[in-house]
Amino acid sequence: MLSFRVEPEVAEKVREMAVSLGIPQSEMMREALRRHLNELVAQHDALVYQENPLTPEELAFASVERWTPAEDWSEWADAAG
Repeated sequence: MLSFRVEPEVAEKVREMAVSLGIPQSEMMREALRRHLNELVAQHDALVYQENPLTPEELAFASVERWTPAEDWSEWADAAG
């Protein structure tokens, strides 16, 4: 459980927005905190990647995403019925 103080103006905005959205204030705050933490984690991951880029071995399968089927199977699209 977390508990913290905010300025009265912020608390009022939270109340107004929660009422406007029709959700409990606590749900809105949990979602806002979750999104902010996700953003911070993503920023941290980006920094880690910059400091430790992938090795050639780790990039070995990068070209796989451009592979296509050896044959044209498009006529089978309606085979399921």
